[in-house]
Amino acid sequence: MSDYQGQCFCGAVEFTVSGEPAAMGYCHCSSCRHWSGGPVNAFTLWPPEALKVTKGEQYIETYNKTPMSFRKWCGKCGGHLFADHPPFNLVDVFAAMIPSLKFKPALHVNYQESVLHIHDGLPKLKDFPKEMGGSGDVLPE
Repeated sequence: MSDYQGQCFCGAVEFTVSGEPAAMGYCHCSSCRHWSGGPVNAFTLWPPEALKVTKGEQYIETYNKTPMSFRKWCGKCGGHLFADHPPFNLVDVFAAMIPSLKFKPALHVNYQESVLHIHDGLPKLKDFPKEMGGSGDVLPE
């Protein structure tokens, strides 16, 4: 089993994810864009038990705009860490937070909200896969 280390921007919070992610891809929803400050968010989804905070848990702050996502960041530096997604029983560890993981995206989600069109040959889902409560509809690249 592989272990991957990550940390916040200042290093006060450190964590490990173990195993392999359940999925990797890009989210184009306005919430992810607004939260990340970028035109798209690169996600890696893990079972919650794969994530272990190894240092600085007392600095982790949480905000949830909706019951879908509990976004976490370091209270010292403001650096983003991960987001719990209780309806899916998954945690999104932002791909940039685990530099040793080879990021292999498989799809784009919420592409109907895209402000940056990416031509990479990957499926562009209108919202989410059917098994996650979405339509499963694929949009043209």
